[in-house]
Amino acid sequence: MKTNHITQMEILAMLNKGASNQTPSGFNLTIHGIYPVDSKLSEKPLAHNIKQMIESIFQRNTQIFRIIAVLFLVLITIATTAQDQLENKYLSGYLKQAAENNPGLKYQFNNYMAALQRVDQVASLPDPQIAFGYFILPVETRNGPQTFKLSYSQMFPWFGTLDNQESMTTHRAKSNYEAFEEAKSQLFLDVKSAYYQLYFIEKSQRITKENIQILETFKSLALIKIEAGKASAVDELRVEMQLADLENKLLYLRDQWLVNTVKFNRLLNVKNNAVINLPDSLWDDDFSLEFSAAMDSLKANNHQLRSFNHKMESYLNQETVAKKKGTPNILLGADYIGIGDNGLGDNSGKDALFVKVGITIPLYRKKYNGAIQEAALMQQVTENQKEDKTNALEMLFEKTWSDYLDAKRRVDLFAKQSSLAQKAIRILQSEYQSNGSNFEEVLRMEKDLLKYELETQKALADKQAAIAFLEYLIGR
Repeated sequence: MKTNHITQMEILAMLNKGASNQTPSGFNLTIHGIYPVDSKLSEKPLAHNIKQMIESIFQRNTQIFRIIAVLFLVLITIATTAQDQLENKYLSGYLKQAAENNPGLKYQFNNYMAALQRVDQVASLPDPQIAFGYFILPVETRNGPQTFKLSYSQMFPWFGTLDNQESMTTHRAKSNYEAFEEAKSQLFLDVKSAYYQLYFIEKSQRITKENIQILETFKSLALIKIEAGKASAVDELRVEMQLADLENKLLYLRDQWLVNTVKFNRLLNVKNNAVINLPDSLWDDDFSLEFSAAMDSLKANNHQLRSFNHKMESYLNQETVAKKKGTPNILLGADYIGIGDNGLGDNSGKDALFVKVGITIPLYRKKYNGAIQEAALMQQVTENQKEDKTNALEMLFEKTWSDYLDAKRRVDLFAKQSSLAQKAIRILQSEYQSNGSNFEEVLRMEKDLLKYELETQKALADKQAAIAFLEYLIGR
């Protein structure tokens, strides 16, 4: 009795023999599938029949496969996004920790708060004066002897002086606030740069360890070939030399890890043995602005330039205050005089009350003119400083933008080079396993692959560090 069952291995064997082979007697592929297949299939070669059956399944279920593919891509995207958010959350947590703990940033914030307290000091009137006088020898008047005198007076600066002083001090406080924001941006840049450097060092250690394991495998393979007489003992020595180089590099990377860990934890102002969470792979985000938009943002939002703007406003108000100080101050007051009773008339013993008005005379003009000239010169100094700083920042931005583009190109280049090197190694390794040749070329290509993998990670770290620097320059 013939059976209609055929194993998968038999089908593969038939496919390997070529399309000329026919289906075995009594075998019908239609009974193995869920979907109907043309009955003429049994009259054609098996390879052709299987191909047609697969095409039939795909044609009848195109929509289903499309939906499955879309869902699969969505799931991958969600998983990747969630991983990136988790990794970015690590860095965001470190930035928050640095902002809360770093003593240099606390100093800048307290300096701003201290400057803010001076606003109320300069916007207030001078303290009033109250005086009391007692006549040891009373002065006799028609209404009686004067026994005591009580005086009150208040000095008022010229109109607008207090407002200008308040504006001057407020802008100085705002300048200190921009210095605080600059210090925070600099701190965040330092934390990000140190974090990316730690990522590169950790990744370099991992890649180097993997290459050491691969070379150990090559060493074992070389020993087998040497024992079989198919390779020279020099092959083992070459592996030993390359292993020594990698082990020395690994020790250097461990030392660098310790140094950069201390630096990172000092920026956060935490213990040196604190655990540092690093991503398995660094995100490959691009900078969010085009060159011209970023340059405009630098001129408008850079904290150092904004600080100069507030200093300029402060000196403008200082010049106005100096001019107003050269105008009279106004004195308003009142005196109350107690008079004793001498019994000589109806007004005897009646106390006296009178008001008084006075002004200061700014007679000596040199000090006022000097203060005006000082404020005017400081405006020019600030303008020159701002222009010089703008030029320096623009040059720095140009260089950083160039570094960013270079890192972006290197990411693509070395990723491609790594892929090609891996393919080359597989080919060379296969040749060496077959006839024992090209072992030196295998080692050289493995060394190149290590370089390309390290350079890929270095390019990723450099790219994100360049983005961090660009964000610092535009005041983010």
